[in-house]
Amino acid sequence: MLTSIKKITTSFFAKVLIAIIILPFLFWGMGDVFRGGNQNILATVDSEKISAQVFAQYVNRLNLSDEQRKNLSKSDLLDKILSEYVGKKIINLEIVDQEINLSNQSLREIIINDKTFLQNNKFSRTKYEKFLLESSISAQIFEQNIAEQEKKRQLLTFLSEGVLLPQALIKKEFENENQIKSIQYLELDKLYKDVQIKDEAIKKSYASNKDLFTQEFKRINYTELLPINLTGQKQYNEAYFAKIDEIENSILDGGKMDDFVKMFNLTLTNIKETNRLKKDKSGKNILKIENDFFSEIFTTNNIKKPRLININNKYYISEVTNTEQISRTLNDVEIKQAIISQLKIKHIIEKNTKIVQEMTNGNFKKKEFDNFGKTNGIEIKKITLKDIKDETIFATGIIKEIFKVKDGEVQLITNSMLTKNYIVFVEKTSKLKFNKNTKDYELYKSKAKLSLSNQIYGTFDKTISNKYNIEINQKVLSRVKNTL
Repeated sequence: MLTSIKKITTSFFAKVLIAIIILPFLFWGMGDVFRGGNQNILATVDSEKISAQVFAQYVNRLNLSDEQRKNLSKSDLLDKILSEYVGKKIINLEIVDQEINLSNQSLREIIINDKTFLQNNKFSRTKYEKFLLESSISAQIFEQNIAEQEKKRQLLTFLSEGVLLPQALIKKEFENENQIKSIQYLELDKLYKDVQIKDEAIKKSYASNKDLFTQEFKRINYTELLPINLTGQKQYNEAYFAKIDEIENSILDGGKMDDFVKMFNLTLTNIKETNRLKKDKSGKNILKIENDFFSEIFTTNNIKKPRLININNKYYISEVTNTEQISRTLNDVEIKQAIISQLKIKHIIEKNTKIVQEMTNGNFKKKEFDNFGKTNGIEIKKITLKDIKDETIFATGIIKEIFKVKDGEVQLITNSMLTKNYIVFVEKTSKLKFNKNTKDYELYKSKAKLSLSNQIYGTFDKTISNKYNIEINQKVLSRVKNTL
């Protein structure tokens, strides 16, 4: 029976799983290592076989963008996804090799103590059964997944246990967050906000990037694969899943939608030209269809190449019969505003880059800091930050970066979206006294242990990559790339 029908929610797993490493085997030889054998075997890890069908299901469950799917056959994205998938397989093999087990009693303790299933601070069998019902999963499969996640956690714990944690590392983590810093700063946002983007620049940007300003419209056919059509029965039984397997294999081998329609007497639903917002060319909403399902069928890019889809434990075949790109002009207010926003970001990047280059070359120190503020009419402000949570002026992420700056240094610090930009001069830093009785000592000990563990995992990653024999069937991989 296909495992993909057993869809499971991840909210519970997020609580159970402390850490999972994914081994990036991006450097193995990926030549044509197969000279025969099963044409649907995509890879082997020692004796463990990975079929093209199972891997295709895994990829289809990933939230890939339209652009990523369109370029799968041209890029190395699928190779990287396969690398990640193989890494997970190797973790499972390593769990077996290290003889890591989970007793039934331990599994029981994990489940009955999870807050998801508590009522009045006691385990509720009713809440547990309701969770399983709403997730469309059996207790056996759910508990099997919990056991697998817990064993992965134990493997990582096993790797990091027994390591003597130097007190200096704990002290370093403490001092990174517990400082009193007196600073001066220039806020650049007003300077950047007032920049005016000329029409000439807007037109030039549009002309250079016309291909980006298009709407894609697609015509799509789809049909649900009901048991009554595939097996003549109403039940989702083994015979039904066997037919699903056959159809999936046939799709990988180039099967056509018309063939499946005739073979199983399927009824096709036709979607007229629509964009990703489920609107026609006039902007009118034309579809009343579940968003998750529509997103799946719209991301199909290959013309007249059917695709098997599993949504909410229901199976469908869909195919795109036609695509059309419609250009959007500068008369479209949305397009014009998007270009202006991008040009403003470009302006910020260019200005920030110039400032950072001067700092790197030693040409932007306290004197230049003062002159920059005076020349650009920016007030030099002062503040004393008492700790990393002192968000009087700055967000925590900005404060963390400020705390890395040494006394007498000038640094440009921004947030990830470039909506907050500062030039900061650090006058004086006072570090709080550290000792084992310090509040939150255990917290900083955990952070130091995590930092050290990451280094250990990196070494483990390199070691284990040479332990297992990995072979990739390049022909099957190419076939999967052209099918998805």
